[in-house]
Amino acid sequence: MFIHTVIYWLRTDATETDRKRLVDDCKEYLGKIPSVRQLWAGRPARTPRDVVDNTYDVAVTVILDDKLGHDVYHDHPLHLDFIQRNRRTWRRVRVYDYLMT
Repeated sequence: MFIHTVIYWLRTDATETDRKRLVDDCKEYLGKIPSVRQLWAGRPARTPRDVVDNTYDVAVTVILDDKLGHDVYHDHPLHLDFIQRNRRTWRRVRVYDYLMT
């Protein structure tokens, strides 16, 4: 399995509506891409431990079968629409991809 996690920090002028739309759009747009097996999106849990980064605003984790599935996901029109629709609210984005073994 290919695990694709994206962490978003929003611009300081982003609203709660922007944050909610980003979470909803993860599910509505990205969740409909055929190679996606599972998808979770949400806000930080705000767990108060030194090793936990609570500075981000939204995270999404996408489960795909393999790298080929990720490549389909990455170039899919719904993914590109998602980016176009939400990119104006992002201040920083980090991606963590890994393979389940």
